[in-house]
Amino acid sequence: MSEPSPDLAALAESVREIEQHVAEAGWDGPVRVFALVRTQEMLRTEPGLATQLDPTVLAAARSQPSHLTSVEQEELPAAPDLETLLAGLSWPATVDGMAVTVERVVLPPAAEEAMPQDTEAALEYLLAHPERQDVRLVVGALRGGPSWCAVRSRTNDSADQVGQGPDLVPGLVAAVRTTLE
Repeated sequence: MSEPSPDLAALAESVREIEQHVAEAGWDGPVRVFALVRTQEMLRTEPGLATQLDPTVLAAARSQPSHLTSVEQEELPAAPDLETLLAGLSWPATVDGMAVTVERVVLPPAAEEAMPQDTEAALEYLLAHPERQDVRLVVGALRGGPSWCAVRSRTNDSADQVGQGPDLVPGLVAAVRTTLE
């Protein structure tokens, strides 16, 4: 298998760091959004930020031009759902990518087929189903570049049990990409 590109390696590392950060807060958290910026460029435009970064992060940023810093967006606009929130986001050119974290309940495909169409009945069905799985998704993408996903299950809530890959949640990857266009 070939080495990942520097951009993909930096994005994967950033998504892993975000996943770890969000996991420290526990489950049942809100949607969280992060701007991703090239650390070297950020330090060029705001040199004072170097004092806020860990020395190992500074060293990595100096040696890796693709190194990313994630900046959590504190005041997200009100939105009825994730799709509407993401559709309303846009980023200045100084932002190289973005990541979002969200928790979801998933069912095996056979159980999904039996889910009622009515929204309230579907929610009751979903929450009461014995095969339901609570998962946390972290999806990041770079402007015009790669994507990376991390998926943690509540039943296997351990850092060494986080699934990762470039396109594990294709619909959410596409929605994240639209914020960068």
